[in-house]
Amino acid sequence: MQVWIKSLKVEMQVKQNGIELEIRSKDGAEQLGDCYATMTGLIWCRGRKKKENGIKIKWEDFITICSSEERLKAAIKAAKLVKDVQD
Repeated sequence: MQVWIKSLKVEMQVKQNGIELEIRSKDGAEQLGDCYATMTGLIWCRGRKKKENGIKIKWEDFITICSSEERLKAAIKAAKLVKDVQD
């Protein structure tokens, strides 16, 4: 994967607009989506979705998922079992 910072609107602390990361395929040819890190959590936008239409996760939930290897593996396994509906 290639990860690019598209816009950096940060002082010392991440503010409401946050940091926007552009995520591309390994060869850089395809934009897979954008990830925003804000003061309230993370927002994932597949493809070229707008930030307001992205999937949000609060920092507390992200921390719970990533608090151990077992929890992270279980979350990934559960996510892979759910059939994705592409829009």
